[in-house]
Amino acid sequence: MCMRPPWTRPALRRIGAPEQIGVKSSVNSVRATGGRRSGRTSWLSPRNHRAKAHTYGDTVTDRDELVRTAPRRALVLVDVQNEYTHLPLRIRYPSLSDCLKRIERALDAAENAGLPVVCVQHAGPPGGAIFTPGGKGFELCPCVERRRTSQWKCVVKRRGSIYAGTDLAAWLHEQDVDTVTLTGFMANNCVLASAAWGETIGLKTEVLSDAVGAINLRNCAGEADARTVHATLMALLHSNWAAVAATDDWCRALGRGGPLPRSNLVASAMAPF
Repeated sequence: MCMRPPWTRPALRRIGAPEQIGVKSSVNSVRATGGRRSGRTSWLSPRNHRAKAHTYGDTVTDRDELVRTAPRRALVLVDVQNEYTHLPLRIRYPSLSDCLKRIERALDAAENAGLPVVCVQHAGPPGGAIFTPGGKGFELCPCVERRRTSQWKCVVKRRGSIYAGTDLAAWLHEQDVDTVTLTGFMANNCVLASAAWGETIGLKTEVLSDAVGAINLRNCAGEADARTVHATLMALLHSNWAAVAATDDWCRALGRGGPLPRSNLVASAMAPF
């Protein structure tokens, strides 16, 4: 019988007791437990405390990593503004009403868990056709506006990414946040730009697929309806820049204090098509 060398075999190492691997109480865990500090693993050494999966070189090719530290989340509402309720930027898929329902569902869960909430609004140039500050299109959708509180971090941006030209990254660091959950508009612009930017500043990103909307696109380079745009971008994001999941799945992960499953480029490329 030909025995596989030990370094090629998938191995599952047992995680030690909290005092053996380093435990630190997170800000989110304190909020979620009403002031009682709960333990989270502040690090998991790949040598001693990570459940290994099949690898290609140094890249994990199984769908999910098996062990992770507990996420310290913030929920971000990206540009949930009236400009997306009518043409030319009306959200097409999922429908605007469905997106807003899922955003409110995520808000309910975040508030119950004591997560920081960030509300971002896009501002266009003064006198411009869309997102004019002070105009109706710039305002938040009513279902979000009526829920806004003084505890929310409110941000106005002028570029696609929520981090470009804002103090949001610094604020998230001050709040001890390491995982940003994105909802809002549009999947094909600001959500995509923010997820990609998050990687460059060391933030993990989650995207709630049924709480981000897309529009139809057509230009000289090609065309795609909103459903195709949305499906393609969710697969793209989940392949590298974000963990993508439905809102209900995210709420369950939040309730148990765990991460969402993540994939990577190699696993996504090797999956049967």
